[in-house]
Amino acid sequence: MRAHELMTPNPVTVTPETSVAEVWDLMRELEIRHVPVADGGALVGMLSDRDLARFDLGRLLTAEGAVALRHDLGTPVVKVMSSDVIAVTPDTGLDEIVELLVEQRVGAIPVVRSDDTREVIGIVSYIDVLRALQDSLGE
Repeated sequence: MRAHELMTPNPVTVTPETSVAEVWDLMRELEIRHVPVADGGALVGMLSDRDLARFDLGRLLTAEGAVALRHDLGTPVVKVMSSDVIAVTPDTGLDEIVELLVEQRVGAIPVVRSDDTREVIGIVSYIDVLRALQDSLGE
């Protein structure tokens, strides 16, 4: 099985300038945990629910919290995202995808058209891998 058979095609992406608030709303609305960050269609980063969890909630709950919260939610995702993103191509095998998910301790890997363009065409999450495993076990 290859990445193009597992991936969710045409995933929602955001730009580096998108605010944390906008991405937070998007992730909640679409019930997703990972969003590729693309600049002109090319993958430049990845934002996960774990990245958003790094906000200092203790500081936000103080008397100055409302001001801090407004400031933090207006932060562009480029300041919060992971920029050293591992990606795979459509022909990457399931074995390599699983190896990357485990070794890199990530929940999803973007699928790019080619390593040269880094154009995002899909995303493979651990849920996609588990679904493929479930299907093969059922056969």
